[in-house]
Amino acid sequence: MQVSTETLVDMLREVEAEDPIDYADLPFGEEELRRLVMSSLVERHHVVEGGMSVPDLHAMYLLSTAKLVLENTVLHARLLLLQGQQVDVQVLLTPFTLTGRK
Repeated sequence: MQVSTETLVDMLREVEAEDPIDYADLPFGEEELRRLVMSSLVERHHVVEGGMSVPDLHAMYLLSTAKLVLENTVLHARLLLLQGQQVDVQVLLTPFTLTGRK
């Protein structure tokens, strides 16, 4: 990986601008969290990139992404239910689909 962690943090901020995350009153800063998450992912990438074939690396990233989307969807659905709202899984998944991006 040749892109710096700081550049990736900047790119993450741009991606997040399209679909903002509500950090609410969390006891840590948004920038700090972005840097910690990105640093952790870059470190993980460097550990696994040398020991895995490209198809295996792609599969690992797809599985990691699927786990995160699943977890996000479940948490979002729980929050909606706690607020007494209906849950439409297709609507919850829209930000993660190519057709959902406009």
